[in-house]
Amino acid sequence: MRYLVTGAAGFIGSHLTETLVAGGHEVVAVDSFTDYYDPALKEENAAAFEVSRLDLADEDLALDGFDGVFHLAGQPGVRSFGTVFGEYVRRNLLATQRVFESAARARVRVVFASSSSIYGDAERYPTSEDAQPSPISPYGITKLACEQLAYAYAKSFGLEAVVLRYFTVYGPRQRPDMAFARIVDALARGAPFELYGDGLQSRSFTYVADVVAATAAAMDANPGVYNVGGGAEATMRDAIATLEQVSGRTLELVEKPAAAGDVRRTAADTRRIESELGWRAGTSVEDGLRAQWEWASVRVAAP
Repeated sequence: MRYLVTGAAGFIGSHLTETLVAGGHEVVAVDSFTDYYDPALKEENAAAFEVSRLDLADEDLALDGFDGVFHLAGQPGVRSFGTVFGEYVRRNLLATQRVFESAARARVRVVFASSSSIYGDAERYPTSEDAQPSPISPYGITKLACEQLAYAYAKSFGLEAVVLRYFTVYGPRQRPDMAFARIVDALARGAPFELYGDGLQSRSFTYVADVVAATAAAMDANPGVYNVGGGAEATMRDAIATLEQVSGRTLELVEKPAAAGDVRRTAADTRRIESELGWRAGTSVEDGLRAQWEWASVRVAAP
């Protein structure tokens, strides 16, 4: 099969691209290489395959001859208030609209990476796909708007789109601004770590290899919306304790106020994806964090 992967030099996109190539698929990989995600790390992520530089908000996609598009590109992060808001509109909403427009025109199916941030402080836990969306960050708002665009293009132009709502993905190559990446870096360097909030915020942490498996399977799923979440929920303090155990080190904490736009809890109800795609997260938080620590500690130790 011939696929296009957007955001292919990023965290999840690079893992997905490697998996598709290893599976014998032809992959055209594109990324804008924005400076939001360390460009050097993006270059490292993409070292095993060729990635074309493309700004999806400005440039059209020629999708004739493709069997599907995995649209993972976007501006991430819930700290999206203030002057940066325009970048979230441009790189999430506008870029996604152009992808959907091109895919609908070429009659090519799209798997779109959305986020659990669309739920905000959810009305119930675990949270199912039919829960009322109530995003509390501009990031979550733009992701929800992209989902609504997918629905609009499906109704008006026959676009086949599968929407995946990722729950707190972690693992090797994680974005440097994310909590686990900052924790393992602080542990490896013996530096303090700034903990925002009381550390009792809990998440459905989801290991990247599990997310990639769900994403690849979604290309053959019925159009619709699916949660992609880890099987176990843990607090930030639980995760810190696990990382201290696997690293054999103690983390110095500097406590800070909770960040605006950060939800208190996420917990994924994954019964739909388990039933329809046969997918279930298989990596424990301890095993996933050990893999992330081993990857990060080698990077820090390298000259």
